[in-house]
Amino acid sequence: MVADPHVDVSRIGPRRQRLLTDDGTVIHAEHSPARSGSRDLAVVVAHGFMLHSGHPRLRRIAAWLRERAGVVLIDLRGHGRSGGECTLGWREVLDVDAAVSWARWLGYRSVATVGFSLGAAVVLRHGALFGGVERIAAVSGPGQWYYRGTPRMRLLHQLVLSRRGRLTIRMLRRTTVASREWTEPLPIDPVEAAGRLAAPLLVVHGDRDDLFPVEHAQRLNAAAGARGTLWLEPGFGHAEVAVGADLGRRLAGWLAPAPRPMA
Repeated sequence: MVADPHVDVSRIGPRRQRLLTDDGTVIHAEHSPARSGSRDLAVVVAHGFMLHSGHPRLRRIAAWLRERAGVVLIDLRGHGRSGGECTLGWREVLDVDAAVSWARWLGYRSVATVGFSLGAAVVLRHGALFGGVERIAAVSGPGQWYYRGTPRMRLLHQLVLSRRGRLTIRMLRRTTVASREWTEPLPIDPVEAAGRLAAPLLVVHGDRDDLFPVEHAQRLNAAAGARGTLWLEPGFGHAEVAVGADLGRRLAGWLAPAPRPMA
């Protein structure tokens, strides 16, 4: 997206935008400014599978993030008001990159990303492949593709790999899943992506996550090395639906830390 020289970005408030990704997919994005009006940082939020930017949990998380930064919510392809088909983490990196570019067009000096579950894997891959973000937070994300070690993940694979299952997801959750398989070269997995990051990484995971055991988070954090920070949350379940006010505000504080006082 090219900035319009006649736009006064300092006065841009809440707005919705249709973004065109590099592969021609139209995605829905929505910007809400920081409560302070600061243009220092925008946080791009990538939701989990079968959710969307209008979900009440995403709205609550955005409200906590806005205490520290501007927020760009997107509907990943195949979800919500976006076009295209969900590719389960493969092409969605282009959706995040379009949103990061839009945030910079809006006048933000830096951009961070936070993703939940599927979105966590996407922001990790985006950071590894595209870079250009200040900080990355991955909440309840997988450490590998094709993981089937829990009952819920086995059920999910059964759904997305069958025509009837994809139709059920589309009818009940308004999510369109692509039928075609990934092609070579296969996307790097989240652990490999974490090892390639130049930006600081926060990995958040719960000990009651019924999709991905805590070992996934530990592997992500280990791959990030000195750039990694791991929060293992007691009693925390999975992704957006489990995030409460305390964790939401701590996330905001990590993504947009307060400046240190002058000595």
